[in-house]
Amino acid sequence: MKKYDLIVVGAGIMGTFHAYHAAKMGKKVLLLEKDNKPVGSTIQNFGQVVPSGLDAFWQKYGRRSLEIYDYLQSQADFTLLKNGSVYIASDNDEVQLANEAAEMHQKAGYNVEMLSKKETQSRFPDLKSAYIKSSIFYPEEYSVNASEFIYKLINFCVDTLGVTYKNSTLAINIEENNGEAKVETAAKEAFYSEKVIICSGYVFNALFPEIYQHSGLIVSKLQMLKTVPLKQMFLKSNILTGLTIRRYEAFESCPSFSKITTPKQLLELKKYGIHILFKQLPDGSIIVGDSHEYAGVDVVENLGLGVQDKINNLMKTEAKRILEIPDAAYSQAWAGYYAQHPDGIFEYKISENIEIRTGIGGKGMTTSAGYAEEKISQLFQ
Repeated sequence: MKKYDLIVVGAGIMGTFHAYHAAKMGKKVLLLEKDNKPVGSTIQNFGQVVPSGLDAFWQKYGRRSLEIYDYLQSQADFTLLKNGSVYIASDNDEVQLANEAAEMHQKAGYNVEMLSKKETQSRFPDLKSAYIKSSIFYPEEYSVNASEFIYKLINFCVDTLGVTYKNSTLAINIEENNGEAKVETAAKEAFYSEKVIICSGYVFNALFPEIYQHSGLIVSKLQMLKTVPLKQMFLKSNILTGLTIRRYEAFESCPSFSKITTPKQLLELKKYGIHILFKQLPDGSIIVGDSHEYAGVDVVENLGLGVQDKINNLMKTEAKRILEIPDAAYSQAWAGYYAQHPDGIFEYKISENIEIRTGIGGKGMTTSAGYAEEKISQLFQ
Protein backbone atom coordinates (compact mmCIF):
# COMPACT_ATOMS: atom_id res chain seq x y z
CA MET A 1 0.00 0.00 0.00
CA LYS A 2 1.48 3.32 -1.12
CA LYS A 3 1.10 6.13 1.39
CA TYR A 4 1.47 9.81 0.55
CA ASP A 5 2.51 12.74 2.67
CA LEU A 6 -0.30 14.82 1.21
CA ILE A 7 -3.41 14.21 -0.86
CA VAL A 8 -4.99 17.28 -2.45
CA VAL A 9 -8.57 16.97 -3.65
CA GLY A 10 -9.26 19.40 -6.47
CA ALA A 11 -6.78 20.46 -9.18
CA GLY A 12 -7.83 24.06 -9.66
CA ILE A 13 -5.37 26.87 -8.97
CA MET A 14 -5.73 26.56 -5.19
CA GLY A 15 -5.34 22.79 -5.02
CA THR A 16 -2.54 22.60 -7.56
CA PHE A 17 -0.44 25.22 -5.80
CA HIS A 18 -0.82 23.30 -2.52
CA ALA A 19 0.50 20.25 -4.37
CA TYR A 20 3.27 22.32 -5.98
CA HIS A 21 4.62 23.71 -2.72
CA ALA A 22 4.44 20.38 -0.89
CA ALA A 23 6.32 18.68 -3.71
CA LYS A 24 8.92 21.48 -3.67
CA MET A 25 9.52 20.52 -0.02
CA GLY A 26 10.20 16.94 -1.11
CA LYS A 27 6.85 15.53 0.01
CA LYS A 28 5.08 12.68 -1.77
CA VAL A 29 1.93 14.25 -3.17
CA LEU A 30 -1.20 12.89 -4.82
CA LEU A 31 -3.40 15.39 -6.67
CA LEU A 32 -6.96 14.23 -7.43
CA GLU A 33 -9.29 15.84 -9.96
CA LYS A 34 -12.91 14.76 -10.39
CA ASP A 35 -13.12 15.81 -14.06
CA ASN A 36 -11.06 14.81 -17.07
CA LYS A 37 -9.33 18.16 -16.57
CA PRO A 38 -10.06 21.18 -14.37
CA VAL A 39 -12.93 23.20 -15.85
CA GLY A 40 -14.08 25.32 -12.89
CA SER A 41 -13.27 28.80 -11.61
CA THR A 42 -9.60 28.57 -12.58
CA ILE A 43 -10.25 28.56 -16.32
CA GLN A 44 -13.45 30.65 -16.20
CA ASN A 45 -11.70 33.72 -14.80
CA PHE A 46 -10.24 36.82 -16.39
CA GLY A 47 -6.60 35.84 -16.05
CA GLN A 48 -5.42 39.05 -14.44
CA VAL A 49 -2.89 38.83 -11.60
CA VAL A 50 -3.50 42.12 -9.78
CA PRO A 51 -2.30 42.38 -6.16
CA SER A 52 -2.87 46.13 -6.53
CA GLY A 53 -6.62 45.62 -6.13
CA LEU A 54 -6.42 43.75 -2.81
CA ASP A 55 -6.47 44.87 0.79
CA ALA A 56 -3.20 44.84 2.72
CA PHE A 57 -3.74 41.34 4.18
CA TRP A 58 -4.22 39.62 0.83
CA GLN A 59 -1.84 41.84 -1.08
CA LYS A 60 1.14 40.26 0.67
CA TYR A 61 0.10 36.88 -0.76
CA GLY A 62 -0.42 38.46 -4.16
CA ARG A 63 3.01 40.06 -4.15
CA ARG A 64 4.62 36.76 -3.16
CA SER A 65 2.65 35.09 -5.95
CA LEU A 66 4.24 37.49 -8.44
CA GLU A 67 7.67 36.26 -7.32
CA ILE A 68 6.56 32.65 -7.77
CA TYR A 69 5.22 33.48 -11.24
CA ASP A 70 8.58 35.09 -12.06
CA TYR A 71 10.25 31.79 -11.20
CA LEU A 72 7.76 29.65 -13.12
CA GLN A 73 8.00 31.72 -16.27
CA SER A 74 11.80 31.49 -16.07
CA GLN A 75 11.48 27.68 -16.19
CA ALA A 76 9.07 27.35 -19.13
CA ASP A 77 6.32 29.16 -21.02
CA PHE A 78 3.42 29.18 -18.57
CA THR A 79 1.58 31.87 -20.64
CA LEU A 80 2.50 34.39 -17.92
CA LEU A 81 3.08 37.87 -19.32
CA LYS A 82 4.43 40.63 -17.08
CA ASN A 83 2.71 43.48 -18.87
CA GLY A 84 1.45 45.43 -15.85
CA SER A 85 -1.96 46.72 -14.87
CA VAL A 86 -3.44 50.18 -15.29
CA TYR A 87 -6.45 51.66 -13.49
CA ILE A 88 -8.12 54.46 -15.46
CA ALA A 89 -9.81 57.17 -13.38
CA SER A 90 -12.71 58.79 -15.23
CA ASP A 91 -13.95 61.43 -12.76
CA ASN A 92 -12.72 63.44 -9.80
CA ASP A 93 -13.79 60.89 -7.17
CA GLU A 94 -11.89 58.13 -8.95
CA VAL A 95 -8.84 60.39 -9.34
CA GLN A 96 -8.86 61.03 -5.60
CA LEU A 97 -9.11 57.33 -4.79
CA ALA A 98 -6.41 56.46 -7.31
CA ASN A 99 -4.03 59.02 -5.84
CA GLU A 100 -4.67 57.78 -2.30
CA ALA A 101 -4.18 54.14 -3.33
CA ALA A 102 -0.94 54.98 -5.14
CA GLU A 103 0.38 56.79 -2.08
CA MET A 104 -0.63 53.89 0.17
CA HIS A 105 1.10 51.36 -2.09
CA GLN A 106 4.23 53.47 -2.42
CA LYS A 107 4.51 53.54 1.38
CA ALA A 108 4.09 49.75 1.39
CA GLY A 109 6.97 49.40 -1.08
CA TYR A 110 4.81 48.27 -4.00
CA ASN A 111 5.92 49.64 -7.36
CA VAL A 112 3.35 52.05 -8.82
CA GLU A 113 3.44 54.93 -11.31
CA MET A 114 0.99 57.84 -11.29
CA LEU A 115 0.15 58.92 -14.84
CA SER A 116 -1.46 62.15 -16.01
CA LYS A 117 -4.18 62.20 -18.66
CA LYS A 118 -1.57 63.00 -21.32
CA GLU A 119 0.80 60.24 -20.13
CA THR A 120 -2.07 57.74 -20.01
CA GLN A 121 -3.15 58.62 -23.56
CA SER A 122 0.41 58.34 -24.81
CA ARG A 123 0.93 54.90 -23.25
CA PHE A 124 -2.55 53.54 -24.06
CA PRO A 125 -3.61 55.28 -27.28
CA ASP A 126 -6.54 52.94 -27.95
CA LEU A 127 -8.44 54.28 -24.91
CA LYS A 128 -10.90 57.10 -25.54
CA SER A 129 -9.53 60.46 -24.44
CA ALA A 130 -12.89 61.67 -23.10
CA TYR A 131 -12.94 58.86 -20.53
CA ILE A 132 -9.48 59.50 -19.09
CA LYS A 133 -8.77 61.87 -16.18
CA SER A 134 -5.59 60.14 -14.94
CA SER A 135 -4.39 56.64 -14.12
CA ILE A 136 -2.12 54.53 -11.93
CA PHE A 137 0.10 51.82 -13.39
CA TYR A 138 1.55 48.73 -11.65
CA PRO A 139 4.43 47.44 -13.83
CA GLU A 140 5.11 44.17 -11.97
CA GLU A 141 1.70 42.57 -12.48
CA TYR A 142 0.86 39.72 -14.84
CA SER A 143 -1.78 38.58 -17.23
CA VAL A 144 -2.21 34.88 -17.86
CA ASN A 145 -4.04 32.76 -20.40
CA ALA A 146 -6.46 31.18 -17.93
CA SER A 147 -7.58 28.51 -20.40
CA GLU A 148 -4.03 27.09 -20.59
CA PHE A 149 -2.13 28.00 -17.43
CA ILE A 150 -3.50 25.41 -15.01
CA TYR A 151 -2.78 22.53 -17.38
CA LYS A 152 0.81 23.68 -17.81
CA LEU A 153 1.18 23.99 -14.02
CA ILE A 154 -0.17 20.48 -13.45
CA ASN A 155 2.21 19.07 -16.04
CA PHE A 156 5.11 20.87 -14.37
CA CYS A 157 4.14 19.43 -11.00
CA VAL A 158 4.07 15.92 -12.49
CA ASP A 159 7.08 16.07 -14.81
CA THR A 160 9.44 18.20 -12.71
CA LEU A 161 8.32 17.83 -9.09
CA GLY A 162 7.12 14.23 -9.07
CA VAL A 163 3.49 14.84 -8.11
CA THR A 164 1.15 11.92 -8.83
CA TYR A 165 -1.91 13.22 -10.68
CA LYS A 166 -5.12 11.28 -11.14
CA ASN A 167 -7.90 12.89 -13.15
CA SER A 168 -11.48 11.61 -13.60
CA THR A 169 -11.24 10.58 -9.95
CA LEU A 170 -14.12 11.66 -7.74
CA ALA A 171 -13.46 11.53 -4.01
CA ILE A 172 -16.66 10.54 -2.20
CA ASN A 173 -15.47 9.83 1.33
CA ILE A 174 -12.58 11.02 3.47
CA GLU A 175 -11.94 9.94 7.02
CA GLU A 176 -9.14 9.70 9.56
CA ASN A 177 -8.30 6.71 11.73
CA ASN A 178 -5.41 6.53 14.18
CA GLY A 179 -3.70 9.54 12.63
CA GLU A 180 -3.94 8.28 9.05
CA ALA A 181 -6.20 9.85 6.43
CA LYS A 182 -8.06 7.70 3.91
CA VAL A 183 -9.61 8.97 0.66
CA GLU A 184 -12.16 6.74 -1.10
CA THR A 185 -13.27 7.35 -4.68
CA ALA A 186 -16.37 6.62 -6.71
CA ALA A 187 -14.34 3.93 -8.51
CA LYS A 188 -13.84 2.17 -5.14
CA GLU A 189 -10.16 3.05 -4.93
CA ALA A 190 -8.61 4.00 -1.61
CA PHE A 191 -5.60 6.26 -1.04
CA TYR A 192 -3.83 6.93 2.23
CA SER A 193 -1.83 9.89 3.44
CA GLU A 194 -0.58 11.82 6.42
CA LYS A 195 -2.56 14.96 5.42
CA VAL A 196 -5.52 15.79 3.15
CA ILE A 197 -6.48 19.21 1.86
CA ILE A 198 -9.82 19.62 0.08
CA CYS A 199 -9.92 22.47 -2.45
CA SER A 200 -13.44 21.96 -3.70
CA GLY A 201 -14.10 25.25 -5.48
CA TYR A 202 -17.86 25.71 -5.77
CA VAL A 203 -18.64 21.96 -5.62
CA PHE A 204 -20.47 21.45 -2.32
CA ASN A 205 -22.34 18.16 -2.71
CA ALA A 206 -19.58 15.57 -3.14
CA LEU A 207 -17.85 15.79 0.24
CA PHE A 208 -19.07 17.06 3.62
CA PRO A 209 -22.18 18.84 2.29
CA GLU A 210 -23.42 19.48 5.81
CA ILE A 211 -20.31 21.56 6.54
CA TYR A 212 -20.77 23.71 3.45
CA GLN A 213 -24.46 24.27 4.25
CA HIS A 214 -23.47 26.17 7.39
CA SER A 215 -20.21 27.65 6.13
CA GLY A 216 -21.28 31.14 5.11
CA LEU A 217 -19.97 30.46 1.60
CA ILE A 218 -21.76 32.00 -1.36
CA VAL A 219 -21.29 31.58 -5.10
CA SER A 220 -20.70 34.48 -7.46
CA LYS A 221 -21.74 34.25 -11.09
CA LEU A 222 -19.83 36.45 -13.53
CA GLN A 223 -20.70 37.24 -17.13
CA MET A 224 -17.86 37.85 -19.55
CA LEU A 225 -17.55 38.66 -23.24
CA LYS A 226 -14.92 38.05 -25.88
CA THR A 227 -14.35 39.71 -29.24
CA VAL A 228 -12.97 38.47 -32.51
CA PRO A 229 -9.28 39.33 -32.99
CA LEU A 230 -8.96 43.13 -33.12
CA LYS A 231 -5.38 43.43 -34.27
CA GLN A 232 -5.70 47.15 -34.91
CA MET A 233 -5.67 47.52 -31.12
CA PHE A 234 -2.76 46.87 -28.79
CA LEU A 235 -3.81 47.20 -25.17
CA LYS A 236 -0.35 46.30 -23.77
CA SER A 237 -1.55 45.77 -20.16
CA ASN A 238 -4.43 44.68 -17.99
CA ILE A 239 -6.93 47.53 -18.30
CA LEU A 240 -9.02 48.26 -15.21
CA THR A 241 -11.40 51.20 -15.15
CA GLY A 242 -13.22 53.68 -12.96
CA LEU A 243 -15.85 51.16 -11.94
CA THR A 244 -13.04 48.89 -10.73
CA ILE A 245 -11.62 51.72 -8.65
CA ARG A 246 -15.08 52.04 -7.10
CA ARG A 247 -15.22 48.30 -6.36
CA TYR A 248 -11.86 46.77 -5.42
CA GLU A 249 -10.81 46.32 -1.81
CA ALA A 250 -7.59 48.34 -2.10
CA PHE A 251 -9.60 51.46 -2.87
CA GLU A 252 -12.09 50.73 -0.09
CA SER A 253 -9.12 51.18 2.26
CA CYS A 254 -8.61 54.77 1.07
CA PRO A 255 -9.65 57.67 3.34
CA SER A 256 -12.01 59.16 0.74
CA PHE A 257 -13.86 55.95 -0.13
CA SER A 258 -16.67 56.47 2.40
CA LYS A 259 -17.32 59.97 1.04
CA ILE A 260 -17.80 59.18 -2.64
CA THR A 261 -21.25 58.76 -4.15
CA THR A 262 -22.37 56.70 -7.12
CA PRO A 263 -23.34 58.84 -10.14
CA LYS A 264 -26.88 58.25 -11.34
CA GLN A 265 -25.74 56.81 -14.66
CA LEU A 266 -23.77 54.09 -12.85
CA LEU A 267 -26.52 52.88 -10.50
CA GLU A 268 -27.82 50.13 -12.79
CA LEU A 269 -24.28 48.90 -13.44
CA LYS A 270 -23.69 48.77 -9.69
CA LYS A 271 -26.93 46.81 -9.25
CA TYR A 272 -25.44 43.94 -11.29
CA GLY A 273 -21.95 44.28 -9.83
CA ILE A 274 -20.55 45.39 -13.18
CA HIS A 275 -17.06 46.81 -13.41
CA ILE A 276 -15.29 46.97 -16.73
CA LEU A 277 -12.01 45.18 -17.37
CA PHE A 278 -10.19 44.53 -20.62
CA LYS A 279 -7.54 41.95 -21.42
CA GLN A 280 -6.16 41.30 -24.89
CA LEU A 281 -5.13 37.75 -25.74
CA PRO A 282 -2.16 36.88 -28.00
CA ASP A 283 -4.44 36.43 -31.03
CA GLY A 284 -5.74 40.00 -30.66
CA SER A 285 -9.13 39.10 -29.22
CA ILE A 286 -10.23 41.06 -26.16
CA ILE A 287 -11.99 39.74 -23.05
CA VAL A 288 -14.43 42.25 -21.58
CA GLY A 289 -16.27 41.94 -18.29
CA ASP A 290 -17.58 41.45 -15.79
CA SER A 291 -20.75 41.31 -13.67
CA HIS A 292 -21.55 39.73 -10.31
CA GLU A 293 -24.68 37.95 -9.08
CA TYR A 294 -24.79 35.94 -5.84
CA ALA A 295 -26.51 32.91 -4.33
CA GLY A 296 -26.11 30.84 -1.18
CA VAL A 297 -24.75 27.30 -1.13
CA ASP A 298 -28.23 25.79 -0.96
CA VAL A 299 -29.67 27.77 -3.91
CA VAL A 300 -26.76 27.95 -6.37
CA GLU A 301 -29.02 26.66 -9.13
CA ASN A 302 -30.96 29.94 -8.93
CA LEU A 303 -28.06 31.62 -10.69
CA GLY A 304 -28.73 29.58 -13.81
CA LEU A 305 -26.32 28.40 -16.48
CA GLY A 306 -27.07 30.95 -19.18
CA VAL A 307 -26.20 34.62 -19.57
CA GLN A 308 -28.56 37.59 -19.50
CA ASP A 309 -28.59 39.76 -22.61
CA LYS A 310 -29.46 42.78 -20.46
CA ILE A 311 -26.24 42.43 -18.45
CA ASN A 312 -24.17 41.85 -21.59
CA ASN A 313 -25.66 44.97 -23.19
CA LEU A 314 -24.92 47.06 -20.10
CA MET A 315 -21.30 45.90 -20.23
CA LYS A 316 -21.01 46.58 -23.96
CA THR A 317 -22.41 50.09 -23.57
CA GLU A 318 -20.07 50.99 -20.71
CA ALA A 319 -17.11 49.36 -22.48
CA LYS A 320 -17.77 51.54 -25.54
CA ARG A 321 -17.28 54.66 -23.41
CA ILE A 322 -13.70 53.48 -22.91
CA LEU A 323 -12.70 51.51 -26.02
CA GLU A 324 -14.19 51.58 -29.51
CA ILE A 325 -15.42 48.00 -29.82
CA PRO A 326 -18.23 47.55 -32.36
CA ASP A 327 -21.15 45.41 -31.18
CA ALA A 328 -20.57 43.12 -34.15
CA ALA A 329 -17.06 42.34 -32.88
CA TYR A 330 -18.32 40.36 -29.90
CA SER A 331 -18.15 36.66 -30.69
CA GLN A 332 -18.61 34.89 -27.36
CA ALA A 333 -20.40 35.31 -24.03
CA TRP A 334 -20.17 33.01 -21.03
CA ALA A 335 -20.69 32.78 -17.30
CA GLY A 336 -18.03 31.90 -14.77
CA TYR A 337 -18.56 30.91 -11.14
CA TYR A 338 -16.52 31.04 -7.96
CA ALA A 339 -17.10 30.51 -4.28
CA GLN A 340 -16.35 33.28 -1.83
CA HIS A 341 -16.54 33.82 1.91
CA PRO A 342 -16.94 36.92 4.11
CA ASP A 343 -13.59 36.13 5.78
CA GLY A 344 -11.77 36.10 2.43
CA ILE A 345 -11.45 32.30 2.40
CA PHE A 346 -13.14 29.32 4.05
CA GLU A 347 -10.73 27.23 6.14
CA TYR A 348 -12.24 24.36 8.10
CA LYS A 349 -10.44 21.64 10.05
CA ILE A 350 -12.44 18.40 9.84
CA SER A 351 -9.94 16.44 11.91
CA GLU A 352 -6.31 16.77 12.92
CA ASN A 353 -5.11 15.87 9.42
CA ILE A 354 -8.04 16.70 7.11
CA GLU A 355 -9.09 20.22 6.21
CA ILE A 356 -11.04 22.25 3.67
CA ARG A 357 -9.72 25.35 1.91
CA THR A 358 -12.01 27.03 -0.58
CA GLY A 359 -13.99 30.21 -1.18
CA ILE A 360 -11.03 32.45 -2.01
CA GLY A 361 -13.30 34.42 -4.33
CA GLY A 362 -12.07 36.31 -7.38
CA LYS A 363 -8.50 36.58 -6.12
CA GLY A 364 -7.50 32.94 -6.63
CA MET A 365 -5.25 33.49 -9.64
CA THR A 366 -3.62 36.44 -7.88
CA THR A 367 -3.02 35.00 -4.42
CA SER A 368 -3.15 31.19 -4.42
CA ALA A 369 0.56 30.71 -5.10
CA GLY A 370 1.62 32.79 -2.10
CA TYR A 371 -1.19 31.68 0.16
CA ALA A 372 -0.60 27.95 -0.47
CA GLU A 373 3.14 28.36 0.12
CA GLU A 374 2.54 29.72 3.62
CA LYS A 375 -0.09 27.10 4.48
CA ILE A 376 2.02 24.19 3.28
CA SER A 377 4.98 25.51 5.27
CA GLN A 378 2.80 25.60 8.39
CA LEU A 379 1.38 22.15 7.68
CA PHE A 380 4.75 20.44 7.44
CA GLN A 381 6.83 22.59 9.80
